[in-house]
Amino acid sequence: MEARDASAGAYVGTESVKQSAKKDAAPKAEKTQTKSRMEELFGFKREDLSSWQNLVALLNRPTDPASLGIFRCLFGLLMAIDITQERGLSHLDYKYLDGAPVCRFPLFNFLEPLPLDWMYLVYLVMFLGALGIMLGCFYRLSCLMFISTYWYIFFLDKTAWNNHSYLYGLIGFQLTLMDANRYWSVDGLRKPSIRNAHVPLWNYTMLRTQIFIVYFIAGIKKLDADWVEGYSMSYLAHHWLFDPFKVILPVEWVSLLVVHGGGLVLDLTAGYLLFFDATRPFAVFFVSYFHCMNSQLFSIGMFSYTMLATSPLFCYPDWPRRFFARFPSFLSEMLPLTSAEIQPSASCFYPQTSSTSDRRETQNPAKPSKLRLKHKLGALFTILYIAEQFFMPYSHFITKGYNNWTNGLYGYSWDMMVHSRSHQHVKITYKDGKTGEIGYLNPGVFTQSRRWKDHGDMLKQYATCLSGLLPNYNISDPEIYFDIWVSINERFQQRIFDPRVDIVKAEWSPFKPNPWLMPLLVDLSPWRTKFQEIEGSLDNQTEIVFIADFPGLHLENFVSEDLGNTSIHVLQGQVNVEIVEEKKNHTLQPGEQIQVPAGAYHKVYTVSESPSCYMYVYVNTTEAALLQNFTKLEEIQERIRNGTETEPLPPELLSLKAADDDQEAEVNATDPVVQLFLKRQRRMKEVKKRREAGVLERLNRFAVKKYYAIRRGFLMTSIAMRNLMFGLPPVEQLRREVAFANMKEPEAEANTDETLKQEIGHAEL
Repeated sequence: MEARDASAGAYVGTESVKQSAKKDAAPKAEKTQTKSRMEELFGFKREDLSSWQNLVALLNRPTDPASLGIFRCLFGLLMAIDITQERGLSHLDYKYLDGAPVCRFPLFNFLEPLPLDWMYLVYLVMFLGALGIMLGCFYRLSCLMFISTYWYIFFLDKTAWNNHSYLYGLIGFQLTLMDANRYWSVDGLRKPSIRNAHVPLWNYTMLRTQIFIVYFIAGIKKLDADWVEGYSMSYLAHHWLFDPFKVILPVEWVSLLVVHGGGLVLDLTAGYLLFFDATRPFAVFFVSYFHCMNSQLFSIGMFSYTMLATSPLFCYPDWPRRFFARFPSFLSEMLPLTSAEIQPSASCFYPQTSSTSDRRETQNPAKPSKLRLKHKLGALFTILYIAEQFFMPYSHFITKGYNNWTNGLYGYSWDMMVHSRSHQHVKITYKDGKTGEIGYLNPGVFTQSRRWKDHGDMLKQYATCLSGLLPNYNISDPEIYFDIWVSINERFQQRIFDPRVDIVKAEWSPFKPNPWLMPLLVDLSPWRTKFQEIEGSLDNQTEIVFIADFPGLHLENFVSEDLGNTSIHVLQGQVNVEIVEEKKNHTLQPGEQIQVPAGAYHKVYTVSESPSCYMYVYVNTTEAALLQNFTKLEEIQERIRNGTETEPLPPELLSLKAADDDQEAEVNATDPVVQLFLKRQRRMKEVKKRREAGVLERLNRFAVKKYYAIRRGFLMTSIAMRNLMFGLPPVEQLRREVAFANMKEPEAEANTDETLKQEIGHAEL
């Protein structure tokens, strides 16, 4: 409901207010008020909940607008930044690919993006709305501008859904109904009648409860066995942020106790700890540390900073007055108000005071008012909204069609980071409905997203889109089949959808279970402990992939020529391995293995009555040989540098004498291995330089990168607005304008980490 600062919000009783009151009025006799334990803890009495009228009066209690006003300003600022980044303004033309044949995934199939120039207008309206929220300027209109365009873009693309994007929309909706422009706003300057006026308590109640739900439901979802046992986010323990913990704990315990255990405890308790005065300082410290870490661990845009901005909402509502009162007086014109004089507001309910002395004790006595319809509607909406938000994460029994291995569309369940997936094999097969011709499509063709692989509703949309596009390529009445292998939380790689079903003609309903969803083989989950033992016994050059398959199905696989030493080991069940070129079949029992040839196809049939489990063990022989050559070249280069190389170098190795950052040596190198080695050395040096950069250099690099991204977004927006108002210019002029918008910072560096991984990374089986 409300922290115990509820009453403090209505009548400011802080030290700073008392001091100002002493200056402006004669000293008053202090009246001792005895509060019950419940009132001290929660800010309201038991009687406030005894009837509907009392509850309405409580939720409409006059409260200081200061904390709400500061949050409004921060939220608007963060959303303005978010629009240029995660919402995609800086790369809008790449996101929507105006006029190109693209498969999209809206919540409702009738939703389509507008032409590109009009989409820029939509984003401009959303950006201006966010700025208006930040400034408190034409507040209601700004909120409507923001949420109408935000939810349109949100519903337009399910592949971009996540919990924090959903939260932004919810907060924007809540602010539309609140009086958040009563403090530090342009509207307050335009309308003195609303400046520094009370806001009803339900404004704080709703926001605080929303944040409590985010934390608490996320904690409830983390009670999942995979999270508790440490399988959901085990890879995070290897991040440098956890290095201090690895000084005293092995990485396995860091994953289990710090990453998973710490995340579970924090989410379950943060909402409660923020609620009470005694525990709030500890809660603010830990959630701040938690969100700062998340900002470095994940690419989640403004979410970490938005959650940091919500923490002060749990403090006394007058905290900004006390905070800004400590600044020098010459800054008072630019800072928020610190005056304790708060105006009465028609949005609040002012009860009949018991005596004249009670009224004199209030900071700004208001005439008693009666409960009106708007007060009752505000209280009713608050209760219904909170109930709906508690219900939504568990509403998946209604929208059964969106349930896969996890329930519902990812985004409104607050199951943040509970599930991690890896995809080993994706095959799209089409069949011409008239000729019977069979062919294969590149996974992800005609789409920019990869999330369709995990969601049946998106797979249905994708198949329907492909069936409409393939006739343009002389494929009539196409049938589309998907063979998608997924591992969730370090389990076996297994099929998620039935590869025998034509998804174009398959039935799908949002309110019925998906009939072509394959069940998750949870009975095989205990094998994960064995996986760790097997992986721990391998050398650094040997890779392993664990596979589980259903009876009556088979896996068709091609082993790359780089994987010169690949074998199949059966763990459970019975399989039949067919070497396609040799036309030979081999039946394998648990504990048996077979070598499969590189550069050829083979098929693995599950012939047992229960699911089979097997593993591929392979060595990338090409990579191993390359790394051996790199080691020899490093030794030669080291001897050259320290002057111990006595033998003359052959011509193809002369480039090793060049410096690491000499790109000309890479170009002049005649041996491709030497050329790749020099390129690798240079980029490893760049990576090391970036990682060892100081704080100022990192901040500068970050600021420059963001500047050019934001710059491109606004330049492209101005081009689009010009096109809408005056029409398209000549093509050559448009090309120059776009080239200017695309300008990068001098000496722009590519993502060297990812490039390096691609050069020396393991090939997928």
